[in-house]
Amino acid sequence: MKRDSEKGSALIFALMLLLVLSAMAGSLMFLSTSETWSSMNYRMMTQARYGAEAGVNAAANFLMSANYVPPAAPAAGPGANVFAGFDVTQYPVKTAGGGDVYLSTLAGQPSTYPNPAMQGAFVAAMGANQPLQAGANRVNYSASARLMSMVSVQAFGTTIPVTIQTWEITAHGDIANVNNAEAEVVTTLERYISPAFSYSAFADASGCSSLSFTGNGTTNGYDSTGLPVVGGVVQAPTGANLLGYGGNVGTNGNETNGGNPTINGTLSTPNAGFGVCSAGNVTALSGNLNQVTGGLIQMPQAVSFPAPTVPAPGTTNVSNTATLAPGNYGDINLSGNNVVTLTPGTYNINSLSITGNAQLVVAPDPITGQYGPIIVNVTGNNNATPIDLEGNGISNPTYDPSLLQFVYGGTGTIKIAGNGASAAVVYAPNATADFKGNATFYGSVIANQLLDVGNGAIYYDLKLRKKLFTIGNYVLNAFTWNKY
Repeated sequence: MKRDSEKGSALIFALMLLLVLSAMAGSLMFLSTSETWSSMNYRMMTQARYGAEAGVNAAANFLMSANYVPPAAPAAGPGANVFAGFDVTQYPVKTAGGGDVYLSTLAGQPSTYPNPAMQGAFVAAMGANQPLQAGANRVNYSASARLMSMVSVQAFGTTIPVTIQTWEITAHGDIANVNNAEAEVVTTLERYISPAFSYSAFADASGCSSLSFTGNGTTNGYDSTGLPVVGGVVQAPTGANLLGYGGNVGTNGNETNGGNPTINGTLSTPNAGFGVCSAGNVTALSGNLNQVTGGLIQMPQAVSFPAPTVPAPGTTNVSNTATLAPGNYGDINLSGNNVVTLTPGTYNINSLSITGNAQLVVAPDPITGQYGPIIVNVTGNNNATPIDLEGNGISNPTYDPSLLQFVYGGTGTIKIAGNGASAAVVYAPNATADFKGNATFYGSVIANQLLDVGNGAIYYDLKLRKKLFTIGNYVLNAFTWNKY
């Protein structure tokens, strides 16, 4: 049978199939091109973000380097809100004229930092390693740093106040010759500070009786800035000047109470419960819980205190009445009625022993008449008791313990005995601190093990929380980023 009407149908089907295949091929080509452009956009976005992150790092590196010199600590002393050209009573910090404080290379954001030399140094630092990528699509960065806060603090173990700042850094990464290829990264550069002495006594040993109170030993709190002055003489913190709280103690192990001691504050330890303490069963407290007026605080983990690096002592021994200038000495052994006077500065000694009616006296600077920190670094070579405070101990007429700081890294014994009343802080995380007799100690002690035997008292100055600090390293945090 002839089917003349179907002639040419194969050609039509072939053309239709060719059309479909052509459409599919075009779609694949378009998809391939889209993927290529998408990959290129992602690459440029990543390059721009990396450029912005490079800007953050460049700004942060400048602020952490020796090329940046922050404003000097105010003459009024640590914590005073007086910096020439800055108003630190506001957040963010303002210039004397009331505007925000910027170091900047960002377009549209001028530098307002009061020191032109620092403005120029920032610009030079930001351009030092540019561009990140050469060629047609060159990657550049720019940044601004806004000063958010600024405070002067006294770091423990130092005699010069330190200016601590917090900066908000905003950085842009840009690709030349490409529209909409800009990324922004914002972060915060800061240093954490924390009180160096938060307890009247802390023992970092982890076993039983790391912290031991017997007899009528006690702790309490006072405020050295609120002490009464009679005839130009600061009165000792007694009676109404003792707060009935603030004598907090802590240990990585167990506190053992015997006799009738009173802790006018809290007991902090990573251990729980109270009762008999033994190997493998370290409790928080062995004794009467009522003797700890503030109760127990369970810490999430043990506290680690780094061993201090103590400079080598000198070779000159001191045993007679003298006024010593800051410097290096050997053994200071005082007895009878001898008095050694220390003025502000750093003293590197081998040992200190005070017996009889002898005293160590804290005095103001002979030129300025102002009291300042006295740092006593004790080496303790060939001496089992490198710090021995007996008799009349220390005379610190201000009762400000931050003005006399003892630092000892060895494992010997620190002895505080007799009837003396000493105002100081002791940092000896590997040593044993032994309190005997009726000695009263105004300040704070950090030791490996602390024994309070007899009727001794430790009175914590609450101003220590705002006077002596440990300062951490710089950290960048709170990253956010945007693409434009």
